[in-house]
Amino acid sequence: MNNNLLLEAAQLDTADGLAAFRTRFLLPENKIYLDGNSLGALPAHVPARVADAIERQWGQDLISSWNKNAWIDLPSKVGAKIAALVGANADEVIAADNTSINVFKVLLAALQLRPERKVIVSDIDNFPTDLYMVQGVNTLLGQQYELRFVKRADLETALDTHTAVLLLTEVDYRTGERLDMAALTARAQAVGALCIWDLAHSAGAFPVVLNACKVDFAIGCGYKYLNGGPGAPAFLFVAREHQTRVLPVLTGWMGHAEPFAFTPDYAPASGMLRFTAGTPSVLGLTALDAALEIWDQASIAAVEQKSFALTDLFMRAMQPLEATYGFCCVTPLLPAKRGSQVSYTHPDGYAIMQALIAAGVIGDFRAPDIVRFGFAPLYLSFVDVLEAVQRLEQIMQTGAWQQPEFSNRRKVT
Repeated sequence: MNNNLLLEAAQLDTADGLAAFRTRFLLPENKIYLDGNSLGALPAHVPARVADAIERQWGQDLISSWNKNAWIDLPSKVGAKIAALVGANADEVIAADNTSINVFKVLLAALQLRPERKVIVSDIDNFPTDLYMVQGVNTLLGQQYELRFVKRADLETALDTHTAVLLLTEVDYRTGERLDMAALTARAQAVGALCIWDLAHSAGAFPVVLNACKVDFAIGCGYKYLNGGPGAPAFLFVAREHQTRVLPVLTGWMGHAEPFAFTPDYAPASGMLRFTAGTPSVLGLTALDAALEIWDQASIAAVEQKSFALTDLFMRAMQPLEATYGFCCVTPLLPAKRGSQVSYTHPDGYAIMQALIAAGVIGDFRAPDIVRFGFAPLYLSFVDVLEAVQRLEQIMQTGAWQQPEFSNRRKVT
């Protein structure tokens, strides 16, 4: 490893204004966690909060906790905290369900607002669940829509006066490329279309500016950079101007104006509550609510700046491995053009990643040949970054990745 890089990493750690946040996470010893873009690490105070919800609130207060411990308000409370991270008003975000279900909700809401238009545009390389939901909605509606799934470079030309909705993910899950939310939203709206943004790899990684970009709808998850835990509740955003103009399609009782009146006919609640459906997931929301408390002290702008520095250092350290071992960086070099991850292609990427995980550096693999490294600035150090590259270099030098067990494909990659 280049001694200048090692010195630089040490200096960056000394000057790191976010370094103290590392102690607020429970991180296993001797492991370098570069997969926060798939599952965030566990905040140290979350277990006690969840234990209290189980032992005291559920165990002792029982059903009275819906009022006594404000379980019923968790979707709105958690949504308001997330709103502060994504550039929205507190009454424009609610935490509920999962990302896929929320795509379904907002897509059908948007289509209601453009009933005369019959084209849905998306990136062919968008996260598959988004594309699958579009296909499912089209089937539900009798295949009346033209689905224009195009390459990213062709998005603007795919938009026309027949377009109802443009659905995009701000950060590409494979390459880490960050799309221009402001420009693409403006382009869609210029032809009268509505725009939906998936923030799964954005929220908690850098400042998202939904209202500044005049976004119509957005969705995202709670378990990546928001550190809400595996399967944490997701969230959805609906701009104020649209909230009373659409009727939800998933008309569950929690979205009713008076859920405890138990009337037989549906009447939508006001505001974002109408976009909820069933009973809130109290334990999941409790964990996410607690995890979000970290953002009371952490600056999302400082997180973005550290992300730029971490990913830049990693990419520079990886350059010799690209030349020697055939890694090819597919992540944009310009910091503003990427999210908080770096990805490389390699024909033996799966086996290499399994060997690296066995060596204590946890990243992940995305088919067909991408090894991904996610950088969560709140708990990752600059020395961690260089140590990860050193361990990868050793794996490549020794050929350790060629051991047969590293080629056995598991259910989750």
